[in-house]
Amino acid sequence: MLEQQESRVKVFVLGGDGFCGWPCAVNLADAGHDVLIVDNLSRRKIDIDLGVESLTPIATIQERLRAWTETGGREIRFSGLDIARDYDLLLDLIRSERPDAVVHFAEQRAAPYSMKSSATKRYTVDNNVNGTHNLLAAIVESGLDVHIVHLGTMGVYGYGSHRGATIPEGYLTVEVPQPDGTRFTEKILHPSDPGSVYHMTKTLDQLLFHYYNKNDGIRITDLHQGIVWGTNIEQTSRDPRLTNRFDYDGDYGTVLNRFLMQAAIGYPLSVHGTGGQTRAFIHIRDSVRCVQLALENPPSSTDKVKIFNQMTESHQVGALAQKVADLTGAAVNYLPNPRKEAVENDLIVDNRCFIELGLKPTTLDDGLLSEVVDVARRWADRCDRSRIPCVSAWTKTQAAAIQAP
Repeated sequence: MLEQQESRVKVFVLGGDGFCGWPCAVNLADAGHDVLIVDNLSRRKIDIDLGVESLTPIATIQERLRAWTETGGREIRFSGLDIARDYDLLLDLIRSERPDAVVHFAEQRAAPYSMKSSATKRYTVDNNVNGTHNLLAAIVESGLDVHIVHLGTMGVYGYGSHRGATIPEGYLTVEVPQPDGTRFTEKILHPSDPGSVYHMTKTLDQLLFHYYNKNDGIRITDLHQGIVWGTNIEQTSRDPRLTNRFDYDGDYGTVLNRFLMQAAIGYPLSVHGTGGQTRAFIHIRDSVRCVQLALENPPSSTDKVKIFNQMTESHQVGALAQKVADLTGAAVNYLPNPRKEAVENDLIVDNRCFIELGLKPTTLDDGLLSEVVDVARRWADRCDRSRIPCVSAWTKTQAAAIQAP
C-alpha cells in the first residue's frame, strides 16, 4: 500500500451522515484524505417518519463537523444534495471539485424497511438505483477519471443453500460445453438471488457497474458487505458529539446489535424462525478499514469491476443468540419469521482479498460484544420497547403469522 502522503486523495463520501458513512468519513479524514460529505440527510427524515430514534443521541451534521474540527480532525466539508434527484447539481459538484474517488453509501440500507409497504419499496428502488445511475452518468459526462468505492451487500448472492460451495469474490468460474463436445471456461458475475427489494437494488447496482466499467472504463470497487455490528470506532469516540448511530428497531437494527441491546435492557432475544439462517458479519471498525484499503488500492483503468467480500466471519442466527445469552444471561425467544427465506442455509465465504491487503479481522471473541452492551445500557432510557419487534413482513402469509396472538 502507498505511503499516506502519496495516497492522499480528494474523496466524496456519499451518505456520509449514516451509520457506516459517518465513521468512514472521519476515518478517511484521519488518514489524511480530503473529505467532502454529500448527503440529503434522508436517514434522519426516515427516523421522523417511523417515530423512532437512534439509541445513541446523534448530533446534527453541523455539530458533528464542528466537533470533529475542535478535536483536531482534518477539515471535513459538507454538501447537502440528493444524488437520486439533483443530477445537474451532482454533475456541477463533480466538475468543480474534481474528486479522485467517490465512496458511495447513499442508498436506503435496510431490507425490512424496503419491504414495509409499496411506498417504501418504490422509494428504495427510486433512491438506490437512480442515485447509482446518476453517479455513473455524471462521472462519464464530466470526463474525469474517478474511482467509485461502493458499499454493496453479501445479500446479492442470496441466502439459499450453496451446497457447501465457497462463495467467491464476485466472479464465478464456469465451464461451458460446446456442441462439438469441447469445453471452455470463463469468469462470470456470480448468479444473484436477492431476498428483498433492498437486496434487489444492490444486484441492479452490480449490473450498472458491469456496464459502465465495460462501456466507459469507469474504475469501480464493489464491496459485498456482511451485517455490521458495533457502534463506534476510535475517531467517533473522541467526543460525545461524534457518536455514531445505534439502530435497534425492527426495520433498521441489525441482528447482532439488536441482540446486544435487548440483553442490555432485559428483553428476550428475538430469534425469527428456527435460527438456522447463516449470515456474514463484520465489525464497524473493520468495515471502515476495508473502505480505506479499497480506496488506497484502486483498480487500473483496464481492470473489470473489483469485487471484495467485506466480511470477517459467519454465524447461524440461533447460535449467535445463544452466544449473547451465555455472555449476558438473557433469555431467547423464538418468533415467526417475517422474511420469506430458507429455514436454514450454509454460507462459506472467500474474503482473502482484504486479508492479503492487510486487514486484521475483529471477531466476536475479541471482547467487543461487552462494549456494545455497555453502550446499550448507557442509553437504555432512550429505548422505545414498542419499536423492538420486527413487523415489516415480506408477504401476506408472513404478515398473518407475525400478527397471530
